[in-house]
Amino acid sequence: MTEYATLSELKAYLGITDTASDTQLTDSLVTASRGIDHFCGRRFFADVAATARIFVPRDRHVVKTDDFQSTSGLIIQADTGDDGTFASTLASTDYELEPFNNLNDGEPGWPYYRITYLTSTWPIWNNRRGVVQVTAKWGWSAVPGPVKQACVYLAEEAYKLKGSPFGVAANDQFGPIRMRENPRVMSMLNPYRDAVVMVA
Repeated sequence: MTEYATLSELKAYLGITDTASDTQLTDSLVTASRGIDHFCGRRFFADVAATARIFVPRDRHVVKTDDFQSTSGLIIQADTGDDGTFASTLASTDYELEPFNNLNDGEPGWPYYRITYLTSTWPIWNNRRGVVQVTAKWGWSAVPGPVKQACVYLAEEAYKLKGSPFGVAANDQFGPIRMRENPRVMSMLNPYRDAVVMVA
């Protein structure tokens, strides 16, 4: 599921017991969840399978990546020949993953998002292209509580605007969901906003 709250959770919050509005409520949850993705610059659902992505190191030792949830299926490779192939595969002793202990400001459950090369340096060529390929299961293993609650609040807002001429499902924070006008939601989501990741 890619929505950050369930239909039953939203219906309980709104006090709805019938199924007549289930389609509109589900659309509202999708709208809220994708709006949260855009606002935070990351997504909070988990991939089932590991896939490869390419990144540009921020310096010779550190590369910031998208969020990945575990070391299961993790492969880290470097393009050491400036030829677009990732011939060098790092051993688990060659690198360090952060945040340590999956803690961020004391909050558990955070995914990894930074890799430090301990035994050598990332190759950085003049063209600054992506030289690090990471194969991982991307995303978060569980939706943080504040994100789930913010999704419920935003879905309620989207649902109550269902009669607008612009509809619901096609809008995000630039449409009916205006997070910057909702201080309660902003305070919940601000700790989860991500800086730009350098992806090739």
